[in-house]
Amino acid sequence: MSYANSRIPQSAQCGVHERLEALVRKHLAEPFLKPVAPYNREALDLSLAGWDGEAPLILDAGCGVGHSTIQIARAYPGHWVIGVDQSQDRLARRKPYPDALMPRNLVFVRADLVDYWRLLDEAGLRLARHYILYPNPWPKIGHLARRWHAHPVFPFIARLGGILECRSNWDVYIREMAAALSLALGREVAWETFAAELPISPFERKYRDSGQALYRLEADLRDEAAAAAAADR
Repeated sequence: MSYANSRIPQSAQCGVHERLEALVRKHLAEPFLKPVAPYNREALDLSLAGWDGEAPLILDAGCGVGHSTIQIARAYPGHWVIGVDQSQDRLARRKPYPDALMPRNLVFVRADLVDYWRLLDEAGLRLARHYILYPNPWPKIGHLARRWHAHPVFPFIARLGGILECRSNWDVYIREMAAALSLALGREVAWETFAAELPISPFERKYRDSGQALYRLEADLRDEAAAAAAADR
């Protein structure tokens, strides 16, 4: 099997879903009351156990085998970097460096992001940077509500603040994320194609080497986080 043979997500959907705006507005207006699983509370405690309480927080959401988390931790040595994934198997397969060369400013935890994002907000924590890199695109038209920007947890992503960076190899996903953030923030969020000269993960390298276009957006959510914090007081 050849290396650079990755496929772009296949979908009958070619543009922003017609139901996206209605779903986002609904989630922004209604509270999300799903109970939190105890193991996710334990994961939050574990992820903060090594934090000094002062270093800015960075979240690599859905970090997979953690290569991206390691690169982020190396790029931001003064930050506390948290890599979260729901799969213990993926987390156990990270072997890019021996322990002696691993950055000391990071931690990996297994958690469900739906709960983890809400627990960060519940604890009053805000992020300096937030990465959502190549999430499951759920490309079928009927799977819209499974994409993070159309999920009930989406308002918490905006509330956590910081600089949010999302990347995908499916332009529809980035266009929808930009549209959802624009609704949440009340201002336009731009997106772009980019050349991954220094790929942040093996997935990104494989997509690039397969000749695919790559897409990203970077949104400054610090005003949103400040407003959320003020509303909580």
